[in-house]
Amino acid sequence: MSVDGAPQTVAGDRPAARRSDGADRLIAAMTLHPAGQVSPSLYETARLVSLAPWLTRHAERVRYLLGSQRADGGWGPPGEYALVPTLSATEALLSVVRTPPPAEAVISAVDRALQMLTRWLAAARPIPDTPAIDLIVPALIGSINAHLSAPDCAPGLKHWCASPGLRLPSGMDGRRLAGVRAMIAGGGRVPQKLLHALEIVGDLARHARGVQPALEGIIGASPAATAAWLGASNAAAGRSTSHTYLESVVERHGGLAPCTTPITVFERAWVVGTLTRAGLSVPAAPELISSLTADLTADGTPTGPGLPADADTTSVTLYALAALGAPTDYECLWRYETDEGFCTWPGEDGFSLTTNAHVLDALAQHVAARPDAPARYRNAIRRLVDALQARQQSDGSWQDRWHASPYYATMCCTLALAEVASGPAADTLALAAGWVTSSQRPDGSWGRWEGTVEETAYAVQVLVAAGRYLPGVQAAIALGYAYLEANRTRQDDGPALWHDKDLYRPTMIVRAAVLAARHASAKAIGAGMQQASLSVCPA
Repeated sequence: MSVDGAPQTVAGDRPAARRSDGADRLIAAMTLHPAGQVSPSLYETARLVSLAPWLTRHAERVRYLLGSQRADGGWGPPGEYALVPTLSATEALLSVVRTPPPAEAVISAVDRALQMLTRWLAAARPIPDTPAIDLIVPALIGSINAHLSAPDCAPGLKHWCASPGLRLPSGMDGRRLAGVRAMIAGGGRVPQKLLHALEIVGDLARHARGVQPALEGIIGASPAATAAWLGASNAAAGRSTSHTYLESVVERHGGLAPCTTPITVFERAWVVGTLTRAGLSVPAAPELISSLTADLTADGTPTGPGLPADADTTSVTLYALAALGAPTDYECLWRYETDEGFCTWPGEDGFSLTTNAHVLDALAQHVAARPDAPARYRNAIRRLVDALQARQQSDGSWQDRWHASPYYATMCCTLALAEVASGPAADTLALAAGWVTSSQRPDGSWGRWEGTVEETAYAVQVLVAAGRYLPGVQAAIALGYAYLEANRTRQDDGPALWHDKDLYRPTMIVRAAVLAARHASAKAIGAGMQQASLSVCPA
């Protein structure tokens, strides 16, 4: 639907849609792993080392931490994103040091990590906008300082025991963490969105009265939160559904753990929506549809068991279901409406551009299929178009709180605006295309830290949607397409870029984005060649 109310083609009915072997293979591979495929997390794995030494493959997790430490003493991605994984790994290894006999390799790793953290925290660097960071950082720094002040501090770390300890980053305090701890200690019911990071309260989490596991024994869709709820002495308590969950997680991930699992609905909704939007046909298998509707209620649907429903996952799920020919009730989205647009969940601190872009996608798709939809839908579409345009950066990009790369947010906003407001938003879209074109690397790739297949896929989709006939855009698409084709076997390489407690990579979602970009750019190149041919033909 356009802003003025004219219907447009719905994703599942696009004329360009066709059966693709690539899409079929991707869907088949996805359904082989019902829990979803997501990269391991340094933060979460380190939390298991500290919280669940009784869990199978503990020694492997310790070796993983030692083997993945960077030369500068830190862990994880570049820049500000290193803080949370480095704090988590340091605290975990300090817990290992205090288990005799302390290994020299562990003491050395902790010493180098503390040097790095001391420098980092003194430099007043920016803090990334990742979930629960204002709880996680004070909790970990407090725990590290407690380790260093303990009477049994390892001899090789005595020089740290005499220090004042690590300080909190500039602008951060522990007041919210203290409030959460007081609430849990008092037996109060814990808000569902806090369960994902329940490990921040340490021993207070063990069978806390205000915490109720999901049916599968999972706390907040998080291995660390589940381990904290079980407690460090779980080994003597016998197996439970929560214990079985943790064992299955580390088995699937080679002894390690992601921040969130399972991600069934999240993964399948994003994959289906991405492929169908690009004109690739996805069979409407009953099992696929039922998996998308299994947890859909009047509140929407959550990313995983134990998490609250949210507008982001809900809107993408509604979009995917409609694309599969199984539309459902959209009324659940209205509980997320705010004066600014739509919140990811009620009470959210901040504003997510990609959540609002996805809600715009879903509402526009619904109105296109239902011209008699209430005026409220059209009014919301206009408000969302205005909200996205107003928040575009001066260079043409968008940046969001759920992904480290501006290319992802720029793609989400560009596709949503191009779908419903290509005329009124022409200048906005041209600005986005200009930024993407100007930031392409010489090898045809795009990327925040380095050229990556994932970010190149996002950039190419921006260019195809935002103005393939603008000056320089067609050449940029062709160069980006060549990069994607030359790197077909590297689509699973590259840094983790998605925001959770630390950065992660949803494997199948990224593969779907790459496949969609290759398909869309190939079509755009073909259309450009045809246009060029027509322009030189005599009348």
